[in-house]
Amino acid sequence: MSNNEVNMLNISEIEVSYAPNVTPSERIRITSSSDAEQVFRGIWKQPLELKECFYALFLNRANKVLGYQLISIGGVSGTVVDPKIIFQTALKANASSVILGHNHPSGNGKPSEADIQLTKKLKEAGMFLEIAVLDHLILLPVGYTSFADDGLI
Repeated sequence: MSNNEVNMLNISEIEVSYAPNVTPSERIRITSSSDAEQVFRGIWKQPLELKECFYALFLNRANKVLGYQLISIGGVSGTVVDPKIIFQTALKANASSVILGHNHPSGNGKPSEADIQLTKKLKEAGMFLEIAVLDHLILLPVGYTSFADDGLI
């Protein structure tokens, strides 16, 4: 294929960007599951009792928050999480680790088997990319469950 033929192809350019609007000194540092809970509660858009939502926090090597993303919004009993969305954003932000968070509208803090399997899958995927999955929180109207604190991650 000649250069002229390549130029005539209808090919979309893919742009990857991350534009932080917080200086490194202003970034919030996560040192515990309670720190992560506070950050999640600060960014959560939906009432916790309404719909199940899934968020990810992206951290640098010093465990400072680079940013967050709403990964999915579901119904009252579940939501679909695509690992590609989480890791494409982590790679875009050059994140060293992620903390996952979702809510249980029922108020039940016990992780479901689906929650446990998803966390395991994301942790394994992160190992290949050298992006650690540090924790997965289940937020409740009052309180939370931490996979790390409970030895599930």
